[in-house]
Amino acid sequence: MVKLSGESLKGDSNLGINYESLNFLANEFKEATELGVQIAVVIGGGNFWRGHEWEALGMDRATADYTGMLATLMNALALQDSLEKNGMAVRTMSALEVQAVAETYIRRKATSHLSKKRIVIFGAGIGDPFMTTDTAAALRSIEIGADILCMSKNQVDGVYDSDPISNPNAKKFDNLEYIDAINLRLKIMDGTALSLCMENDLPIVVFDLFKKGNLSKVLSGLKIGTTISNSKTKNS
Repeated sequence: MVKLSGESLKGDSNLGINYESLNFLANEFKEATELGVQIAVVIGGGNFWRGHEWEALGMDRATADYTGMLATLMNALALQDSLEKNGMAVRTMSALEVQAVAETYIRRKATSHLSKKRIVIFGAGIGDPFMTTDTAAALRSIEIGADILCMSKNQVDGVYDSDPISNPNAKKFDNLEYIDAINLRLKIMDGTALSLCMENDLPIVVFDLFKKGNLSKVLSGLKIGTTISNSKTKNS
């Protein structure tokens, strides 16, 4: 499972989708599929909409979150188109019913697509407000039996003990335990998502997908970014 932030699609733009970013992702996914692995994707919508910001302005939280789910669908369709133009078989599945543009999510149908070597993009989060797309990525990973959750955040190459932008001496972890990530309140993903991964022993790799070849390296088992698991081996 690959979790993409919505912001990763905007490139150098302030909002929206950048063509070069989409094309880069398509090339990376094409290279990865040649390894013979099954790939699913959950994508955020922060390049168009951030629900918590609208809630702060007075919008009803559920309404703000549902609007964000629609933003994720725009991103999913754009990614689907780019992947298909690069010769890959793709299916977009939505947690909300939007039959004109995407299949409604059914777990068995998703696993069937994956078994046929189709990339499956999950849109609209889990279909409920108050849940992030990080939680959707964790939940869908567990439902489809994914071996690993690859977290690609915008301009993030791993997990640090503090913000590397504001603190040039921030330490990057090579390996980290789930419980340490929770206790240290590291901003990797929301607590619900992290707890789901811990309870189901789903390894997480946080890495920079926008460095050429990184996705294939992660899927080949090479050490990239930060691995979060039950392993005790982590940076001192």
